[in-house]
Amino acid sequence: MAAALITACSGQVNDGSKADEEPLQKDTSQPLRLAVAGVTHGHVGEVAGRVGRGDFEVVGVSEENDTYRADNPLSGKVPSSVFYKSLTEMLDQAKPEVVAAYGSIKDHLAVVEAAAPRGIDVMVEKPLAATFEDALRIQQLAQQYGIKVVTNYETTWYSTNHYAKQLIDEGKIGEVRRINVQDGHQGPFEINCEPRFTDWLCDPVLNGGGAVMDFGCYGADIVTWIRKGERPQSVYAVLQQNKPDKYPKVDDDATIVLQYPGMTAQIMASWCWPWNHKDMTIYGDKGYIYQRTGTSMDTLIGEDLTTEVDVPKLEQPYNDAFRYLKAVVRGDIKMQPYDLGGLENNVLVVEILEAAKKSASTGRSIEL
Repeated sequence: MAAALITACSGQVNDGSKADEEPLQKDTSQPLRLAVAGVTHGHVGEVAGRVGRGDFEVVGVSEENDTYRADNPLSGKVPSSVFYKSLTEMLDQAKPEVVAAYGSIKDHLAVVEAAAPRGIDVMVEKPLAATFEDALRIQQLAQQYGIKVVTNYETTWYSTNHYAKQLIDEGKIGEVRRINVQDGHQGPFEINCEPRFTDWLCDPVLNGGGAVMDFGCYGADIVTWIRKGERPQSVYAVLQQNKPDKYPKVDDDATIVLQYPGMTAQIMASWCWPWNHKDMTIYGDKGYIYQRTGTSMDTLIGEDLTTEVDVPKLEQPYNDAFRYLKAVVRGDIKMQPYDLGGLENNVLVVEILEAAKKSASTGRSIEL
């Protein structure tokens, strides 16, 4: 059990919500020149675990902290010569096609500010930014310099999420009336995240908040995608500190209610769950969808209840963050504005999260 808890902070799926198994064949085309900005995010393990697969080459890693730069998941996986203290020096010397940000959420803006004028695309871990102001600035820079900015969520690579949207778009469950999304785990300290990660993850400035940011973003992203970029009419939220002794500066439990014409979405994001999970129930007026994990789901369509639906697997490059990133950067596929990783989708996600924090602090619903 301890090993499973540790992997929760390394970006590995450990809660049953795994994405489709990846094919064994290597990518034989020219590898993507990938740089890494920061190594304090637990999900940097996703890069380290894919080194040598063939679809990308890590050409540079920047990290200001000397200790972390010397010892991180990429140490020994890539040559020591590609590590830099300075982000700008790394970008100028390594000349990557894209840079992936693995520092604090607040650092995302600084990475885009450095990469955009150099014409370098960017991928950030979720959420896009720590504040709505930062998100708008990232969007402005991306438009000004013509770069792509992708936000990476684990749930983007869940075949069940894509199949659920297909069923909705086909009208299989009728008009969607309610979406309930549950995301989270026992808490960063409880699952043994490293101090280099928790030092900023539990900081209201560097992370923008606690569970509301860390896990509230998943639901906001998926609901906005399902609604095809529609803005909610209002946002109401309650943020709790159930464990103030462990998380004195940020919330550890968040409930966010989004109201749309004819539909309500409830996002439950928490560091207080007794287990790790990322699941969702979608209720229509003719049926429902229960997305249990990344590969397992149930449906009720009319009177036809199906458990353990045969879900189509996602095809490459849509089943993996780095294969997808390569295809987007190289222009093999075009990322749409309101795709799960799309910029417009994620600017709205951050606006929703900021409205949620404002609602919680004022005790009233925030109209967008």
